[in-house]
Amino acid sequence: RWSLNPYRGCQHACAYCYARERHELLGFGAGTDFENKIVVKTNAPALLREALAKKGWLGEPIMFSGDTDCYQPVEASFELTLRCLEACLEHGNPVGIITKSFLIVRDAALLKELARTAGVEVTFSIPYADDALGQKIEPGAPKPSLRFRAMEKLAAAGIPVGVMMAPVIPGLNDHQIPDVLKAAAAAGASQAGFQLLRLPGPVRQVFLE
Repeated sequence: RWSLNPYRGCQHACAYCYARERHELLGFGAGTDFENKIVVKTNAPALLREALAKKGWLGEPIMFSGDTDCYQPVEASFELTLRCLEACLEHGNPVGIITKSFLIVRDAALLKELARTAGVEVTFSIPYADDALGQKIEPGAPKPSLRFRAMEKLAAAGIPVGVMMAPVIPGLNDHQIPDVLKAAAAAGASQAGFQLLRLPGPVRQVFLE
């Protein structure tokens, strides 16, 4: 029921991203504004600590992040996701994470402790087995091969990992489903999921272009 993301907009610039539509609610465009105008919620860790300390909080899992990537490149500078995860560790609150980024390896030690004490699941979004195809549709995101490597490193540290093949785009990457699943299994994934392509509102034009 709960999700958290310290950032709005995403430097990974995935052409299909359904969150592009919501960038318009901030007064920005769904096109290049989405990857070039990033909103940074610098007070997110403080607000999270307040929420976790409330008597009414039931310790339910929190999803990082559901919309844009909480480990996109700007996280290397601001470390807001890291600080939010530290708050969850302090309060023994379970989390789920979905990301395309190799940067998550930076936090392997923290995630290992969180997995031991509260519970964590890390899912890597990998729609393609082919690096070249992936870079055409997700120009700012790490190559799929790097994501499999990050998955392998976290799995080796004892952190539960999985793969999400999203979106499945008929005629473009659906034939790569077996390759993605085989590579994920070899990297230590214990679960897998998928979502079909969605093109709400202005996302359709961005994707078609």
